[in-house]
Amino acid sequence: MYAIIETGGKQYQVEEGRYVDIELLDGEADSKVVFDNIVMIVNGKKSKVGQPYVSGASAEGKIMMNGKAKKIIVYKQRPKKGYRKKQGHRQNFTRVMISKIRTSAKKSAAEETAAE
Repeated sequence: MYAIIETGGKQYQVEEGRYVDIELLDGEADSKVVFDNIVMIVNGKKSKVGQPYVSGASAEGKIMMNGKAKKIIVYKQRPKKGYRKKQGHRQNFTRVMISKIRTSAKKSAAEETAAE
């Protein structure tokens, strides 16, 4: 089972037990995060597509670390004009381990009472 979530203006495919690098989030390592903007959930041949989001669905995760990606070089040049500009950039990211994908709010409330 996997889900397509939307965060930071981008969409990511997530699965339970896997990590994903997303745009920088506020929060420290080992803190929980919940993604409510679920665009699509696929479970075998069953799938739910939201309009724009699947109602009652969420994905829970734990922040593993905040870091920076590898450096990229941005180079601009105008031919025959003597204009050259070189600049580096490192994008910030947050690595999140996805622990659970919930398909509906009713089921999650029942699971929480069973867990207690």
